Amino acid sequence: MLQAVGIGGPSVDTVLHEEACQPGGQVSGEVRIGGASGTAEIQRIDLILVAEVETSDDQKGALEFQRHTVSGEFTLEAEQYSTIPFELPLPWELPITALRGQPLHGMRLGVRTEVAVAKAVDTGDMDPLHVEPLPSQQPVIEALLNMGAPLKSADVEHGVLHGIAQQYPFYQEIEFFAPPQFAGGINEVELTFVARPDSLDVVLEADKRGGLFTSGGDALGRIHRSHEEALHTDWTSEIQNWLQAVSQSSGGFFGGGHGHHGHDSGHSGSGLGGAVAGGVAGAAAGVLGGMMLGEMLEGEEEGEEEEEG
Repeated sequence: MLQAVGIGGPSVDTVLHEEACQPGGQVSGEVRIGGASGTAEIQRIDLILVAEVETSDDQKGALEFQRHTVSGEFTLEAEQYSTIPFELPLPWELPITALRGQPLHGMRLGVRTEVAVAKAVDTGDMDPLHVEPLPSQQPVIEALLNMGAPLKSADVEHGVLHGIAQQYPFYQEIEFFAPPQFAGGINEVELTFVARPDSLDVVLEADKRGGLFTSGGDALGRIHRSHEEALHTDWTSEIQNWLQAVSQSSGGFFGGGHGHHGHDSGHSGSGLGGAVAGGVAGAAAGVLGGMMLGEMLEGEEEGEEEEEG
């Protein structure tokens, strides 16, 4: 009974072998368990991916989005120790936590170990994951940095993007201050990736400044590439052209009026929300190599929490 509430029960230590990982890859390691004062009936050991996620009301909380069982039932005798090796697959939509080898400010993501012992559940500490960008994602980030857009921070937000298939009901935003040449008309540029085994969606959001005769607001754009195509895309040119189109357009065309990302707490829908005004669409044709501009997110408030994908 005492072991069931954590007194005299086995200690648990999870060790990750890799210092860095990438979306769609895996991490290996081992769970070291033992040292109980008496016999312990281990029912299950799970590894859980956990991210700190921001909701629509600017509150933050831990979201468990993938569970992987590394051991079933077994018995540990008193003072006995056991080591359980594992290989943990990582989803393609795994948020990035490091750039150029440095932690990405604002990100909290890791692996939590959960041990079921004698009908009780003991949740251990979270081991942080060092997630570097994919080779197809890195050039997009480097393009913004090389344009002089300083990195601001990053977070993970609860919600889905319209017109983009997602496995999980959240997405990461990597925030940059505007490049110097666009600082007069744009406050920030936010970057979101949605990766899959065969392709990558790159979503950009520009926070436009309001002027004397123009309203501010958010401009959104999306480009879809295979991982191979992304490696050979001139991202600096694509992003500069898109930001130029954004800075010269009226706020209404790009969907002004949103001070914060709207969320769709239901389904992702069949396409981009909001209409592209025909008169201005021609001026932006071809910008960002087929990038579609317009509202991508509905302004609905968060509803019930979605099931894991």
